Amino acid sequence: MASSCSFTSPLCTWLVAACMSFTCGSRDPHQPPSVLRRYTNNKREGLSAARRRKLSAKCGVGGEVVNGSLVSSFSGSSHSIQSLMASCLPFEPCNEYYSSVSSLGFFGDNGFSSFFGSNNSTATLNRRQRRLRLNRVTRSGEAMAVAVQPDEEVTTKKKPHMKQRRVVVTGMGLVSPLGHEPDVFYNNLLEGVSGISEIETFDCTSFPTKIAAEIKSFSTDGWVAPKLSKRMDKFMLYLLTAGKKALADGGITEDVMNELDKSKCGVLIGSGLGGMKVFYDAIEALRISYKKMNPFCVPFATTNMGSAMLAMDLGWMGPNYSISTACATSNFCILNAANHIIRGEANVMLCGGSDAAVIPIGLGGFVACRALSQRNNDPTKASRPWDINRDGFVMGEGAGVLLLEELEHAKKRGAKIYAEFRGGSFTSDAYHMTEPHPDDLQYAQLRVNSTKSMIGHLLGAAGAVEAIAVVQAIRTGWIHPNINLENPDAVVSTKTNFMIYDVQSNATCYASLVGQ
Repeated sequence: MASSCSFTSPLCTWLVAACMSFTCGSRDPHQPPSVLRRYTNNKREGLSAARRRKLSAKCGVGGEVVNGSLVSSFSGSSHSIQSLMASCLPFEPCNEYYSSVSSLGFFGDNGFSSFFGSNNSTATLNRRQRRLRLNRVTRSGEAMAVAVQPDEEVTTKKKPHMKQRRVVVTGMGLVSPLGHEPDVFYNNLLEGVSGISEIETFDCTSFPTKIAAEIKSFSTDGWVAPKLSKRMDKFMLYLLTAGKKALADGGITEDVMNELDKSKCGVLIGSGLGGMKVFYDAIEALRISYKKMNPFCVPFATTNMGSAMLAMDLGWMGPNYSISTACATSNFCILNAANHIIRGEANVMLCGGSDAAVIPIGLGGFVACRALSQRNNDPTKASRPWDINRDGFVMGEGAGVLLLEELEHAKKRGAKIYAEFRGGSFTSDAYHMTEPHPDDLQYAQLRVNSTKSMIGHLLGAAGAVEAIAVVQAIRTGWIHPNINLENPDAVVSTKTNFMIYDVQSNATCYASLVGQ
């Protein structure tokens, strides 16, 4: 039957559902729920025709009652089937339903009956008769599943094509080992100045590594309230300062701020390690008593609190969260912030990253995994990306924040546009925590250089600070050098082109090392 009725599945579904759901009186709860199975079994037991007719009369429809359930006598006429349909529906079917029943191949006046081996025919009930029959039916109150075809075909409207929103950089702010202003920072990069020196903020004589790209002078005056600056971790202080500097650089004055739709302004600044200093100090205080712990040690240690504090300070109510993906933190934050603008969820986004892990527990952790350089006698030569004599990386600290803005929004307020964000993507080689895949897919003609050679590894802040270096390179037309690359690694030199800057002659050139 299923194969024969496949082209009228909604009606067949209704018929089966009605037969399975409709009952006349109570049903034995110990009996199996399948009406069709009981009907078959009863026929096998030899239920008499007279008994079936007697039970059928109780229901008042052209069907049979078996153990309190209604079963249509399929061998009857189409009148019986239509009566069953009309009686079981909890509403009055429309005219289109009845015309569709008559038009089907085996649901005509004779079609259904002949399909089940009968030639009886009965006139279709008129609307008044159907209504009377519907009123006569007694229901047991059980739920009934009915599948009905919609009166009109549902159509899906296509969304109108919208021009993609463009994203531009209108402000930059940073705190770095080479300066806290974008121009000062980039001029030091162009000159090949190294920000790596001996650690001064704590005693590191017991550590094999005693150097880092440490921020020597830093003030929150004018950027962070004094009360908060005493309680916050340095990663948050760097973040708040860099974020507000990006706003100032982008021309977001108090008057402009008042005109912004703050529900369309968001903050997405992440951190790789969060408030390590606050948490470390809390652990030390706990050795004495919990009463000595900073009451803000837990919230100020979380990676999202910097973004949250900045958003609250500005009153920005758009997307506000952080992403923590180790060294790629800032890149993820910038890309996601741009996507919020492209999708129309924001018009303005502060994005980037911040980290401040040059503390005993941070230094000790990287020393323990043998990741740091021990070139303590010559700190400025310690960070040597791609050089065969490298002996590890050098820790750094700082924060970088970009002010991203929708192009038309920026033009409308007369913003200074530094560069345009053209896109990005997420990738993973699924190979190792730190080591790149040996069968790398690096583009042979890609030309790269390393900011890390001068500012060390800024962890979660690295991508944002280096993004500022990229914007500055676009603005000035000058590319900074890759210092300390004296003997390129043989494996790397066969695959990569390095950008080398001649500091003495103030000229840039590309040194192709492919095939050497």
